[in-house]
Amino acid sequence: MSTKDYLEKDYYAVLGVPKNATAEEIKKAYRRLARKYHPDANAGGDPETTAKFKEISEAYDVLSDPKRRKEYDEARALFGSGLGGFAGGGARGAGFPFDLFGGVGQQGAGDRIGDLFSGLFGRGGRTTTRRARRGQDIESEVTLSFSDAVQGTTVSLRLTSSAACQACSGTGARAGTTPRVCPTCEGTGAASRNLGSFAFSEPCRDCRGRGLIVDDPCRACDGSGRGKSTRTIHARIPAGVADGQRIRLKGKGAPGENGGPAGDLYVQIHVRPHRVFGRSGDNLTITVPITFTEAALGSEIKVPTLGGLPVTLRVPPGTPNGRTFRVRGRGVTRKDGTKGDLLVTVEVAVPQYVDPELRAALEKLHDPKEGADLRADLIKQAQSE
Repeated sequence: MSTKDYLEKDYYAVLGVPKNATAEEIKKAYRRLARKYHPDANAGGDPETTAKFKEISEAYDVLSDPKRRKEYDEARALFGSGLGGFAGGGARGAGFPFDLFGGVGQQGAGDRIGDLFSGLFGRGGRTTTRRARRGQDIESEVTLSFSDAVQGTTVSLRLTSSAACQACSGTGARAGTTPRVCPTCEGTGAASRNLGSFAFSEPCRDCRGRGLIVDDPCRACDGSGRGKSTRTIHARIPAGVADGQRIRLKGKGAPGENGGPAGDLYVQIHVRPHRVFGRSGDNLTITVPITFTEAALGSEIKVPTLGGLPVTLRVPPGTPNGRTFRVRGRGVTRKDGTKGDLLVTVEVAVPQYVDPELRAALEKLHDPKEGADLRADLIKQAQSE
């Protein structure tokens, strides 16, 4: 009996008992109907009576077994009690967008549902089509300059990955021979493991998920069907990557098998430091020296930018040493296309050589009589504790 027929029949209605009937009630109903429709009680051999007795026996076999009854109830609850609509038109006639009980060799949702029911009831078909396998992911690394990491660049990467063996064209069998379909998984590469009411699919242990058994293996690949392939690709590194970041390049990994998609490439980024600029998140940082008079009296200074022309920064009078200014839009490019800022920290430079004229001016400024003692308040606060 097919899985479709198994679910279409209402065994409770066949025995004339409610769905919450006890085991004793099911047993009594079966005995009563069996005496009525048993072939020995119908000497005429009526075909309808014989078919009715088989149907009664079939219903009792399921409902009298607690485990099978539970599985039967769960399956009917999953797809509703109105499964009679499958008759004639199949699942599509019942309003489902796919063939629920797709036959052998069909692919798609029907096969997946069929595999589920084969786990529930030990029935149903399975496709013999070899399963497509995704290619392996590959790891690589690259060292970028500070500017390339901020602005983005294209790099050449030499990759070594697994690919179809050239000696056997990926079959794993010695030249002149062919592999055979795995009898355990029937070529699907997957085996079903029943865990109570549900079945879980896992790679077949006998063929290791390939769906094929190689009796005379290829010497080049030892029957695996896979070899080593070396290739060079050009990879686009997006703008704004940071040192230590790991980026994913989809579909740049090892090629798949049986039409499966390629794996991904993961690139570990290393960034060389810059002589002038630093980085804080999406912002660039720079320290710019200024003179004492520029800090005290105020001025306009030129500040370099990364990969662009210098910008003019206005330093207001009385600027203290170590103050940070923000230049908008001159930082790291973000994922949304906007940019961070350039953070400019000014540092008052002390002259290494002081000529007589400058010394006289500085000594006058240093004269306590010409200005307040900058440390007087500090001393008072320290003594008050």
